[in-house]
Amino acid sequence: MPYLLVFFGSLGVDLIPIMAPPAWTVMAFAIMKYQLNPWMVLAIGVPASALGRYLFSLYIPKFSDRVLAAKKKQELNYVGKKLRGRLWQTWVFVLGYTLSPLSTTALFTAAGMSKVPVWHLLPPFLAGKFVSDAMMVKAGEYAAGSLKDMLHGVFSGKNILIAALTLVLTAAFLFIDWHALLVKKTLSFNFSVFK
Repeated sequence: MPYLLVFFGSLGVDLIPIMAPPAWTVMAFAIMKYQLNPWMVLAIGVPASALGRYLFSLYIPKFSDRVLAAKKKQELNYVGKKLRGRLWQTWVFVLGYTLSPLSTTALFTAAGMSKVPVWHLLPPFLAGKFVSDAMMVKAGEYAAGSLKDMLHGVFSGKNILIAALTLVLTAAFLFIDWHALLVKKTLSFNFSVFK
C-alpha cells in the first residue's frame, strides 16, 4: 500500500502546472514514514514522475491558453521548437537540465506547447531524474536523522542560494523575450505574460 502512495504521489505532484513540491519529497517521506526500500521507491517513483510530466505536457497547451498572454505562448513555442534539434543534442540538454536543481515544469511546458514529441525527452529525463532523485532521497534520509539538524540544513546559506537561483531562472524563463534573444540576439524582457 505505501508503494501506491509513492506512485500516485510522484505522479500527482508532476501533474501540477504551478510550483509544486518535487517528487523526491514524496519519495523521501514514504521511505521515512513506512521504512521502505529506497531503491524500490525510486524504481516506482521515477517512472511515475515521468508519466506525470508526460501527461502534464499533453494538457498544458489547453491550460496555458487560459492564463498566458499570446506573446508569451509564442515565445514558449519558439523555445520548445529548439527541443526539436538533433536528438543527441536534445538528450544532452534534457539530461543536464534534469540533473540541475531546476524544476522541470518549464521544460515540459515548452515541449507541450510546441507539440514536441515528449517521448523523445523521456529517456534522458528518466536517467537524470533517477540520479538526481536518488541523491535527494539519500540526502533526505540523512537529514531526517534529527529534526534539529534537518531544520538547520533547510535554512543554510547554500539552500537559500539554490532556492533564489531557481526562482531567478524560473522568472527568467518566463519574462525573457526568447524570440528577441534567440533570433535578434538582443536581451529584452516582457513582463506582460499573463492575461
